[in-house]
Amino acid sequence: MKERCKILVVDDEASARESLALLLESQGYLVKTADSAGQALEELEKEYFPLVVTDIMMPKTDGIAFLRQIKETYRQTVEVIMVTGYGTVETAVQTMKLGAFGYYIKGNHPEELLLEIKKAGQLVELKAGKAQHDGEKETNSFVFSRNARMKEVWEWVKDVADTNANVLITGETGVGKEIVANKIHSLSRRRDGLFLPVNCQNYPDNLIESELFGYEKGAFTGASARRIGKIEEAGGGTLFLDEIGEMGLPTQIMLLRALESRQITRLGSNQAISVDFRLVSATNRDLQKEVAAGRFREDFFYRINTIEIRVPPLRERREDLEDLIPFFLSRYEKETGKTIREIDRETQEYLYHYEYPGNIRELKNMIERMVILSKDGILRLGGRGAGQEPGKRQSVKPYRQARQEFEKEYLQYALSEHRNHISDTAKAIGLSRRQLFNKITEYGIVTEKQDTRGKKKNNPKKDPAEASEQPGTQKPEQSCKHRWK
Repeated sequence: MKERCKILVVDDEASARESLALLLESQGYLVKTADSAGQALEELEKEYFPLVVTDIMMPKTDGIAFLRQIKETYRQTVEVIMVTGYGTVETAVQTMKLGAFGYYIKGNHPEELLLEIKKAGQLVELKAGKAQHDGEKETNSFVFSRNARMKEVWEWVKDVADTNANVLITGETGVGKEIVANKIHSLSRRRDGLFLPVNCQNYPDNLIESELFGYEKGAFTGASARRIGKIEEAGGGTLFLDEIGEMGLPTQIMLLRALESRQITRLGSNQAISVDFRLVSATNRDLQKEVAAGRFREDFFYRINTIEIRVPPLRERREDLEDLIPFFLSRYEKETGKTIREIDRETQEYLYHYEYPGNIRELKNMIERMVILSKDGILRLGGRGAGQEPGKRQSVKPYRQARQEFEKEYLQYALSEHRNHISDTAKAIGLSRRQLFNKITEYGIVTEKQDTRGKKKNNPKKDPAEASEQPGTQKPEQSCKHRWK
């Protein structure tokens, strides 16, 4: 666990921050520090930390308010241990109620803190194992298909899995490219190694290189300890680079050299390190057009594209809805503890005829929300009808009207869940930013901008696309947070 567990230490006192970092590094943990809750939230946006150790008494945003922000944004994917020099039972109880994993009083024996961190690490490992198991279970559920083209996809997967060929998976956003990549890994000789997904879209050019190749202590400002990169971490397993079309040209050159030489060099080092990994990539872009436009290297394109597998969109394999809808329905019944006895006629008509621009991801989110909002064991569009008298049925609205009402409600909820941030919302529901903006305009959806204190401000005169873009939200690639519920 220590080889992979990263800890973010937050304390406004430099001496306390540095001594705690030294203690944890001496135990083999990878540590990064922040001097305020604001800086810590910025670090969490850039990089995933499964564990945060934070002081309570800090200026501006104290540790308790910081804890609330972490739990609101990352929920159960980030564990938090609170540290204070003025411990009281009331404070400890308060932080535990807010979701803190543990509580440590400064001046107590350091072993107490290390024990809390060890227990938190075990919980992180347990969650990671469950997520991997659930991912494999979901992958296996999608392997069966009634559609001829998808059957060809799974035949290709079987043929290439046990080779070491680089595979490029193409298709629209939300079609299940990562599921295909995961199946390639699980059928390969590398199945006992890691399947390590990295979404290139989540990292700006100046961060993706350090994420993939790692760095030595002191390689740049903020590099307080050596960090193993994803390529090195995926040794013996499979590195899955999602949205590889977003990767900048300099990083493409570095990765091309690594694929050709099977060696990497960490940032800030001259020592070459041999690596053994399989690369599977995915994109929703037409990379040949990107090559022609000079935004993607031709030699890199051919290197990652030994085998190309194209996944068809959901609208081209509607026969699979007969299995996908019951699968997601059963999944969210178990998660919510609810029982769905039937799907009403209007909703069934909608689910089987909708175009699904966001593909399987959109279908999954729709079913999740409808199950959560169901009140009487009947699945309805938007969860409506909870106040109906038993035995009475709503009059059936025209299909077009029902679809428009559902889309508007769906988009309003998705935007509110992502603080009206258009790019984040579009990515979560499987639309392009332009498609989402057009829908906002079409339905006259009013977005509200939140200030840094969480209060809303109306911005009626501003373009919604401009008013909604703001810092403070993230969808980490490995995060387990549900997008629309």
